[in-house]
Amino acid sequence: MISVNDFKTGLTITVEHDIFTVLDFQHVKPGKGAAFVRSKLKNLRNGNTVERTFRAGENVGRAHIDNREMQYLYASGDEFTFMDTETFDQFALSREQLKWELNFLLENMNIKILSYQGEILGINLPKSVDLKVVETEPSIKGNTAQGALKSAKVETGLSVQVPLFINEGDVLTVDTEDGRYISRAQS
Repeated sequence: MISVNDFKTGLTITVEHDIFTVLDFQHVKPGKGAAFVRSKLKNLRNGNTVERTFRAGENVGRAHIDNREMQYLYASGDEFTFMDTETFDQFALSREQLKWELNFLLENMNIKILSYQGEILGINLPKSVDLKVVETEPSIKGNTAQGALKSAKVETGLSVQVPLFINEGDVLTVDTEDGRYISRAQS
């Protein structure tokens, strides 16, 4: 058990048989009435974000999440197969479990699998990945408007807003949190 007074961003907790990670919290001491903790929590089972208020000093369960190194092997229909890099055990996750992450997954990529008491909650991608541009409008010489962007489709199917100088075949570094262009990858 852990007191809500000890909340930290990134802490994983259990509340009413669900597993949450603390995204944000604020200790509030009103002039009248008891102190409380206002928090923003992300449900690790379904990805929903909820706001929840706890009384100061209230206890919640502490969830110990396992982070195991895995390798993405291949896709077969709506199932995506991963392998434990230590034990070589293989298992599959569904398209439903990997909605956002599929925009960044490439075969043979190493990632971390999040699990709680044997239940797989999802995957943890690296902060950024390098993806090859497969489709974009050609750059036009002399078109140098500052801040101008165009759409580029990368090898995973994700559409990214990129500067005008990006061409098909270029490799981009893309942020896995919001899918935005960071830079051209170094060759």
